[in-house]
Amino acid sequence: MTKISVLGNGSWGSVLGSMLADNGNDVILFGNIAAVNQEINEKHTNEHYMKNWSLNDSVKATDDLELALKDAEIVLFVLPTKAVRIVAKNVRKVLDKLGTKPLLVTATKGIEPGSKKLISEILTEEIYPNDLDKIVAISGPSHAENVAQKDLTAIACASTDIKNAELVQKLFSNNYVRFYTNPDLIGVEVAGAVKNVIAIAAGILVGKKFGDDAKAALMTRGLAEITRLGVKCFGADRLTFSGLAGIGDLIVTCTSSNSRNWRCGKQLGEGKPLQEILDNMGQVVEGATTVKAVHELCEANDVDMPISEAIYRVLYENSDVDLEIKKMMGRSPKPEIRL
Repeated sequence: MTKISVLGNGSWGSVLGSMLADNGNDVILFGNIAAVNQEINEKHTNEHYMKNWSLNDSVKATDDLELALKDAEIVLFVLPTKAVRIVAKNVRKVLDKLGTKPLLVTATKGIEPGSKKLISEILTEEIYPNDLDKIVAISGPSHAENVAQKDLTAIACASTDIKNAELVQKLFSNNYVRFYTNPDLIGVEVAGAVKNVIAIAAGILVGKKFGDDAKAALMTRGLAEITRLGVKCFGADRLTFSGLAGIGDLIVTCTSSNSRNWRCGKQLGEGKPLQEILDNMGQVVEGATTVKAVHELCEANDVDMPISEAIYRVLYENSDVDLEIKKMMGRSPKPEIRL
């Protein structure tokens, strides 16, 4: 039995924790909302994040980080991007005190604005300096709501140390979730983060009543943008973007009402203001934050990402959606296959 500490007890953290307990692991969830922890411990539910669903009875929850990390062999980060760095700093202090070096796994999909760092880079910087091999990222077409219902799911697990990726693959896989290893840690993370930006655009098209042709074009050109950013700015393997973390996650996030980013975009397309949407969403819309980092990367590295840049202008420069669509369709002719 492997002890796994899951940092973050929202929808995805709770579902992953329950899945890992189903697999026979000793799982403890860490979160800072006392009422949620109490509900998980006493009722084995998390109604705020996951309606009409129960966790594996063996899963425990705590707000004591040292208790959560004690004897943990794997620490799984399932936090909003904006919280990763501050929690990582605290994790480093506790691990130094305990004298342990567990494997770190991240299920967070984002790029930090300002630093423009991926989650693995933040964890390496704050917890294991110069030891990127101790990080594994999991990413793919996987909504918490579907995995909770034991829908069939496939996910990539990536690390610069293939043995660590294989360990996660073994511990996390079961008869309804299948994990595939990938050596391109950076590419898997870029794909998982930037697809949220494209999902906002996909939702906008639905909100504006555009049809299937428009959605297909958006996803295809969105994948080209994600690939361009990953290869030019991060040195990622282009093939990664044709896999589960790339096109797989892009498809599900751009087409499913379970996607918060898609729902945000749909409401934007219907004319609702961004702040009202975010205030009523109840959970973090990662694409709305990630697009800031993407915008900064585009400016600094002269990367052509017209869809992502249009979303940035809509969200943060009050640009009109209809105007941005008109500008997009009126761009000068380009070859389809290019970096």
